[in-house]
Amino acid sequence: MEDEPIAKPADLTDRIVECARTVHSILGWGFEEIIYQRALALELEKAGLAFSRDVDQPILYDEIEVGARHADFLVEERVMVCLKAIPALDQYHLTAMINDLHAYQMETGLLFNFGEKSLKWKRFVKTHKEPPPARAVE
Repeated sequence: MEDEPIAKPADLTDRIVECARTVHSILGWGFEEIIYQRALALELEKAGLAFSRDVDQPILYDEIEVGARHADFLVEERVMVCLKAIPALDQYHLTAMINDLHAYQMETGLLFNFGEKSLKWKRFVKTHKEPPPARAVE
């Protein structure tokens, strides 16, 4: 029995985006974030993607825990996925996603907004070892 090839990050994010598009095309916009989160979990499962849901990561300052960050999904232990259901994403949400990638020590992230008439999303790819650790790409 052969092992399945490991998906490249771009291939993996494309599969996740397709799952999110399916959710948005079925549900549309106007629901609470938790509805989209539950539906996306079902689509990720259908797509055969391994994921963890509602993952908290401690934030350390001078090696002392001072709080935590929350990720909606960690997919295949390689892509952090965060969902919003708001009128529009702004710079605050983009910066928060960059900080989350740094906190989780992840290379790749996806930020989805299900709160608009059409699905909006940003892909983040880590480009530096120190902040700013990521940039949004279309």
